[in-house]
Amino acid sequence: MNFCSHCGAALSFRVPAGDNRPRFVCDACGSVHYQNPKMVVGCIPEWQDRILLCRRAIEPKYGLWTLPAGFMENGETTADGAARETLEEAGARVEVLELHSLINLPDINQVYLMYRARLLDLDFAPGEESLEAALFREADIPWGEIAFRTIHNTLDDYYADRRRGAFRLHLGSLFHKPR
Repeated sequence: MNFCSHCGAALSFRVPAGDNRPRFVCDACGSVHYQNPKMVVGCIPEWQDRILLCRRAIEPKYGLWTLPAGFMENGETTADGAARETLEEAGARVEVLELHSLINLPDINQVYLMYRARLLDLDFAPGEESLEAALFREADIPWGEIAFRTIHNTLDDYYADRRRGAFRLHLGSLFHKPR
């Protein structure tokens, strides 16, 4: 950030009074501009023994497969955002069930929230951000073509839960930089 969205003055990057980390601060009006992690919300859309995946039509990871997910919008709940993203990316209407995975990505300032969801019908089609949308049994999932580690981990946990006969909430963190 270079300029204050409140008054237009230049910003400095410093620790404001009463805080413990650097923020963009306006030296003219004193506004503190916080930058917080982005929420990525999505679904594991289920139909009998299959789940719905989308092949990405956008970067990053063009042409690879993912669960329908994207950035949460202001004014919606995480579950509403997950259902909206599933409709936008796969044209699929779902009943959102329980939260299945919460994965922190601190190196890129994101948090993934993935819900189990039940497809309401088989009337789905790829949206603008997808090349195709298709149902897969576990054995048919293109594991080597999954776009993101978060999605790969979510699918691993989902199928382990299904084999166990009980779903639980999975919490975790993925790091890009060595710790």
